[in-house]
Amino acid sequence: MDQTPIDDMKFETALAELEAIVASMEGGQLELEASITAYRRGMELMKHCQSQLSNAEEQIRIIENGEIRDVDRNTLENQ
Repeated sequence: MDQTPIDDMKFETALAELEAIVASMEGGQLELEASITAYRRGMELMKHCQSQLSNAEEQIRIIENGEIRDVDRNTLENQ
């Protein structure tokens, strides 16, 4: 299992590692101690990915009547 510092990982890299952890755990390929370690790393990877997605959502902007403005998340979710 990769032990790259999670804070240094790009979203795609973190997600790929998280998917690999899930697959190995679902496949029963890990012993108990390794499963616990993998679970902890997976939770940190998930938090990192969620944080990066939240940051990306905040950066999304739309053009309305020639003016760039922040997206109102509530408006998008209600459409």
